[in-house]
Amino acid sequence: MSQEIRPEADFQAHLAEGRFMILRARGSGRCFWPPRVAEPRTGDTDLEWVEASGEGVVYSTTVMRPRPPAAPYNVALIDLAEGARMMSRVEGPAPEEVSIGMKVRARIAAGEDGPLVVFDPA
Repeated sequence: MSQEIRPEADFQAHLAEGRFMILRARGSGRCFWPPRVAEPRTGDTDLEWVEASGEGVVYSTTVMRPRPPAAPYNVALIDLAEGARMMSRVEGPAPEEVSIGMKVRARIAAGEDGPLVVFDPA
């Protein structure tokens, strides 16, 4: 590893700068999520941060129905164009309207604990 990777701290710092970055293993060229210190399949620690395109497709989705007065929301697995799969949510349509195969685009939103990645229909 050419520089120390601090997965969560680095990811949050990138988001705070307005950049959606993911880790890629230099040896295999594979991107992965969530950020970690080694590539999941190989254990390779020669990693680099790369900017994600933000393009993705909904792989799976479910509607969460909290107790009122909280509104329902979706939780979705998104297949990123770079090959990684991440959990997030799709904003804009009603939770029931988010569907498998829907093309989405990432954006950085303000969350209670800092910036986070959410998706909008593409």
